Amino acid sequence: MKSLRIVIAEDYLLVRAGIEALMATEEGVEVIGTCSGYESLLDCVDQHRPDVVITDIRMPPTLTDEGIRAATALRETHPDVAVLVLSQFLDPSYLLALIAQGSSRRGYLLKERIAAPGELISAVRTVASGGSFIDSVVVDSLVSAKARNESGALRQLTPRERETLAEVAAGRSNSAIAARFKVSERAVEKYINSIFLKLGLRGDRDTNRRVKAVLLFLDSDSSSR
Repeated sequence: MKSLRIVIAEDYLLVRAGIEALMATEEGVEVIGTCSGYESLLDCVDQHRPDVVITDIRMPPTLTDEGIRAATALRETHPDVAVLVLSQFLDPSYLLALIAQGSSRRGYLLKERIAAPGELISAVRTVASGGSFIDSVVVDSLVSAKARNESGALRQLTPRERETLAEVAAGRSNSAIAARFKVSERAVEKYINSIFLKLGLRGDRDTNRRVKAVLLFLDSDSSSR
């Protein structure tokens, strides 16, 4: 089986080394390049042609949104390269900017979750396969904020349905959600069917399509304010 080829972009040496060490413990994963800024990331991708880029959200030269801008640029120049953005910021605007040109092969993971067992490699493998990985903590925050601030469909969701929506948007399967909640898959199917009914979205068994539907809803609802 072909190894996943990874490029890591992070300006803090210790963090970069830590991510590289985590990747080294995973079978079938090879770190082929590291860099520390926006321009060097684009050059590194041109040189190595990785399968996945793991990038910090803020790097030189401006320390603002280089990771997001790199993901946008790579969508044009290297559409087959997946990008996982790491961030310490629980800010939905970064997420929405990341998926503005599409959610496929894109992921957003909070740095505080990197050390969680299996979280980083799960995100890497998901985006590498063409899917989307959105940190459930970020999605849950966004959904909860909308539920508080709006009188629309999200207010109709129960707490359990909101939790399920966050898991769905993070790209998790029904069986994975059932395991996390310690309920049956049939119960999860009922939650999801109810969610899509209340949000006016058509359900779909394909996980990636479900992610796109949820993110499109969140994006369009956000931009309408």
